[in-house]
Amino acid sequence: MTAPPAGLRMGTAQARWVLLATVLGSGVALLDATVVNVALERIGADLDADFSGLQWTVNAYTLTLAALILLGGSLSDRFGRRRVFIVGVCWFAAASALCGLAPDIDTLVAARALQGVGGALLTPGSLAILSASFSGPDRAAAVGAWSGLSGVAAAVGPFVGGWLVEWSWRAVFLVNLPLAALVLAVAARHVPESRDPAAAPRLDWAGTGLVVVGLGALTYALTAAGERGAGAAVWLGAAVGVLALAAFVAVERRSRHPLVPPELFADRQFSAANATTLFVYAALGALFVLLVLQLQVVAGFSPLTAGTALLPLTVLMLLFSARVGALAQRIGPRLLLTAGPLVAAGGVLLMLRIGPEASYLRDVLPAVTLFGAGLTLLVAPLTATVLDSAEDRYAGVASGVNNAVARAAGLLAVAVVPVAAGLGGEDYTDPAAFGAGFRTAVLILAGLLVAGALVSFAFVRRPLGAEAPAETGRVPVERCLHCDVSGPAVHPPDDPTAEGTAAGRAVEDGDQRVPQPVARRLR
Repeated sequence: MTAPPAGLRMGTAQARWVLLATVLGSGVALLDATVVNVALERIGADLDADFSGLQWTVNAYTLTLAALILLGGSLSDRFGRRRVFIVGVCWFAAASALCGLAPDIDTLVAARALQGVGGALLTPGSLAILSASFSGPDRAAAVGAWSGLSGVAAAVGPFVGGWLVEWSWRAVFLVNLPLAALVLAVAARHVPESRDPAAAPRLDWAGTGLVVVGLGALTYALTAAGERGAGAAVWLGAAVGVLALAAFVAVERRSRHPLVPPELFADRQFSAANATTLFVYAALGALFVLLVLQLQVVAGFSPLTAGTALLPLTVLMLLFSARVGALAQRIGPRLLLTAGPLVAAGGVLLMLRIGPEASYLRDVLPAVTLFGAGLTLLVAPLTATVLDSAEDRYAGVASGVNNAVARAAGLLAVAVVPVAAGLGGEDYTDPAAFGAGFRTAVLILAGLLVAGALVSFAFVRRPLGAEAPAETGRVPVERCLHCDVSGPAVHPPDDPTAEGTAAGRAVEDGDQRVPQPVARRLR
């Protein structure tokens, strides 16, 4: 069947069970990704890993997640959202057990890559299940609750992670097992199955494979660039990565069922919003890794204190994202997408004050607060602009593409920024060497944010809801807690004229990312 017979109603017992399964499922991935950064210093010391090993601990997960998340959405639509969600949770739990038991850094990196595969299966399905299970105002309320509760998971993640790391870094991964067991029990008993009858009849395996090879080869090349004697391997990896991604573009142009429809990028505003996403989330991905290490290695903070240092950022996002989304509807996204990265860049530059004997109140809190204010100004309008720039039939694919761009940006930045800043080897154990590299990295990351602001100022022109030159009009969909976007008209699941109610193929599960406005696709 494509949806529950009459749609679930908020406040009912089954609705609460469905919310529990989807929120906890996406929350497990969000919690795990958030706390791993806090554990990096302890992982490196315990497993005798160099800095590239820590980079791969982060990037192995992000690589498979970024490369496979669109495929995960397609599998969910075609074979059943609950079924793929359950498979993803099982896969994620098994990989988490491998991470927690890893005897060396190579095993941990391989297990993290497997975790990313599980995340790519469960993340798109969580919101897709909600959209297919609820209708009308109940769907808006369910998506809002999902967004808010997921934000709470992100808020408590660093604190929980710091507490777990104080005991053992392995607990960061093993804590996923009882949570996953609860998700599986609830999903199997209480979550209805649904599919998209309009899903593509064939999966784009060629495109998916080329993305995996392209991103993987580029990530390897950029990470290895800082290692001695890796010159030939670096150039070979870079060449393979560029060729694979070029082949991906060619395959998508010729495919009857492309993973990424090329016509999406015919809209200049869509392309500009994704370019802004690339610069902004590149800065975020590298910053969240390097800042936590700087706080522990150089400033001498405990894992618990370092893990909670970014809490003001999350609080600002939770309190003001919806209001900023509404403001973007009134005044247009251009001003916010220009000012937001510039304000965030100011916060990043304030982090230059974080050094030996740094004070949280004097040095860390002002920088994190200003940085959080900048993110609050840009995240909701950025996602709204992406969805508003895509035709209604591509709304879900557009959100998935933007999600993949954000993850790929963080992936590549974590690989290349430390190399550009001169960090490598055992530098993360040397406060003086790491502090010097961190200062250089801060300047690079601030530059990336400024580049994002310039792209938005130059190319984001249309107000939200305005017609593109070659597009038909849109009608607004209901608002959720963290978003204010345009999309296609909503049909209740029991409307005989409706062809389906598929949710967005990808949303923010967050590894190192902050809570993001919900991007969704509704047919």
